Amino acid sequence: MSSSCFVRLVALCGFLIIGAAHAEQSLDTIIIDAGYDKQTKIAIVPFRQGPEFSKEQPMAEIVSFDLARSGQFAPTNPDNMLSRPTTNTEVFFRDWRVLGVEYLVIGRTGVDSLGNLKVDYHLYDVFNEREMLSDSITTTRNKWRDAAHKVADEVFEAVTGIPGAFSTRIIYVLAMNAGSPDATYRLEMADADGERARTLFDSKEPILSASWSPDGKQVAYVSFETGRPAIVLQNVATGARELLTQFSGINSSPVFSPDGTRLAMVLSRDGNPEIYVMNLADRSLRRVTRNQVIDTEPSWDQDGRSLIYTSDRGGRPQIYRQDLTNNFVERLTFQGDYNARARMLPDGKHLIFVHRNNGIFHIAWQDLERDDVRVLTRTSLDESPSLAPNGSMLIYATQDQGRGILAVVSIDGRVKYRLPSSSGDVREPAWSPFLDTL
Repeated sequence: MSSSCFVRLVALCGFLIIGAAHAEQSLDTIIIDAGYDKQTKIAIVPFRQGPEFSKEQPMAEIVSFDLARSGQFAPTNPDNMLSRPTTNTEVFFRDWRVLGVEYLVIGRTGVDSLGNLKVDYHLYDVFNEREMLSDSITTTRNKWRDAAHKVADEVFEAVTGIPGAFSTRIIYVLAMNAGSPDATYRLEMADADGERARTLFDSKEPILSASWSPDGKQVAYVSFETGRPAIVLQNVATGARELLTQFSGINSSPVFSPDGTRLAMVLSRDGNPEIYVMNLADRSLRRVTRNQVIDTEPSWDQDGRSLIYTSDRGGRPQIYRQDLTNNFVERLTFQGDYNARARMLPDGKHLIFVHRNNGIFHIAWQDLERDDVRVLTRTSLDESPSLAPNGSMLIYATQDQGRGILAVVSIDGRVKYRLPSSSGDVREPAWSPFLDTL
């Protein structure tokens, strides 16, 4: 994000490449640029797949790619497997020790007596020759990819101790022909791997600042469909939309509180851009900041008791936190002359934000206790960071060959991949909370 981007927001309110050939409206090929130096070797044996699902992408491929794009796992190429077990009795650990495999996943898919999809799967610790996980998923047959992501989530957590976030969704703005009379803007929702994209809302006017409710059932965003900015609340499942604010001036940056009962936002209804909080039960507004400076881009502390926002009250954009009970304000960032769009990690001890370094905008991580800042990205014009619900990865908007794309980086900066789109410029991403997709 540049200084002009900051003003505009207020004024307007590889080593592995796997194609996305199984959905018409998906983001393009994911390009994995970097992973951990020492990745966990895991074998996802092709699942036994009944003829009912012959047209589906092999489930083991989806599971394998989920684990690969985490950067922490190195899945074994099926062509190198010495055997392909699908049941317990067919597992011979020596076959996998020879290959240096540390963990083994096997499974089979079929239909139950009611015609539903049934997936049985097992995870093994190869070196200790023990079963770590044995589970079964039963769901409707149209949830094939959801079942695969669920398997990957469970395997990831069993091995790493961190909940997997493969069953989540992302929303983002797809801008086509921006700046021309034919410009169109779409609010898109897709799986976290970019697959199964669908349009939630489309407009001839810009869409900005989309965010998820904590239950994943609603999104809030800024729409210019009436010719001026308005904050809209939309039901993801039904598409029902409600106009929340359309005051004179700025209506921007809506973000839900952790309990989903309030919405922080930026309004200039009183003449100056200020942070407000709306109670969603009665739509009442509370003004939080009172300054003759720019206060914008709010987000919530993890306990919902404080707001974190960008302010130029010190002369340049920096990150501040304000306690909502006593209005105490503290400055959180001091390194660099520009820090903005902050989000707190689930642990409440670390922050991610847009940070200017040598005139270039990157995404940075900060330890709030030690004031230690670490730059995570090295791409161009990096902005709009959004955290995965498990706190291990973040998605952000950047530029690649002059086109807006999405990119993902791990919190330690070691895992990186891109989700480009050939359909237009992709911007303003937001990662969903954990979802029950089954």
